[in-house]
Amino acid sequence: MTVEFKSGHDQHEAEIESLFTEVFTASEGAGEGALIGALVRGLMATTPDEDLYVFSAVENGALLGCIFLSRLRFDRDDRQVFILSPVAVKTRRQKTGVGQALINHGLDRLRADEIDFVVTYGNPDYYCKTGFRLISEEFAQAPLKLSHPHGWLGQALTDSEPKPLRGTSHCVEALNRPELW
Repeated sequence: MTVEFKSGHDQHEAEIESLFTEVFTASEGAGEGALIGALVRGLMATTPDEDLYVFSAVENGALLGCIFLSRLRFDRDDRQVFILSPVAVKTRRQKTGVGQALINHGLDRLRADEIDFVVTYGNPDYYCKTGFRLISEEFAQAPLKLSHPHGWLGQALTDSEPKPLRGTSHCVEALNRPELW
């Protein structure tokens, strides 16, 4: 069996939302499942195409995992920055490399599209396996107050040495909710 990567969400919105709701309910409880399901629904419904990447891992037609990358703008910086959030892999397929392969696929696509930097907010032990490193808010200000600053991570997607991102950051509408941070 071979895992394929697909781009976009058209015609698969309900299946993608269900994946995130189920995965986060299983790991964090029903409240978190509903919150992340609503986030995914909002990302797909309200984010302009040029500000959103969606990549899915599929095996024999079955959705195994999905990631979202949305634009993060900095007031005083021209670099193109995206945030990786959220990420979900079917519970039974976690710890099999599907998530890391999916993230690497997404990062390769961002590089090909000449995106400069990517951030994420999550477990450093997991995301550092795909090249993310701890960053401070002095390096890249989060759009909202971080409840777990030790989970603020980033990586340069270009060959140049990363320099701090300048200015106040602004995320897409669906992510602009304090309870997500």
